[in-house]
Amino acid sequence: MNIKNLIPPEECASLTEIRDQMDAIDRETIAMLAQRVSYVRAAAKFKTSATAVAAPDRVQAVLNTRREWAEHAGLDGATIEALYRDIVAYCISEEKKHWDATQNVT
Repeated sequence: MNIKNLIPPEECASLTEIRDQMDAIDRETIAMLAQRVSYVRAAAKFKTSATAVAAPDRVQAVLNTRREWAEHAGLDGATIEALYRDIVAYCISEEKKHWDATQNVT
């Protein structure tokens, strides 16, 4: 199922339809996360040090922005910030692995 062909929640005729729509959204979410990680790995080539990979100021800015976006969308900002904290931590670890590999660091 393509996410563009989702049945609106209020038009779902059964719990199965609702679950199918949520599965489609989750599949697309995971595909988008994989794409995000690809960008993160590509960013490693622009970093000059392992410290630059971590970029704590950028991390905090990302978390603050995602919290604001979540609240604007009617979601709980703290919950979405916590999710993004995990996503960003994973992305940093992937970027660091990629950066280390390009620097021949083990």
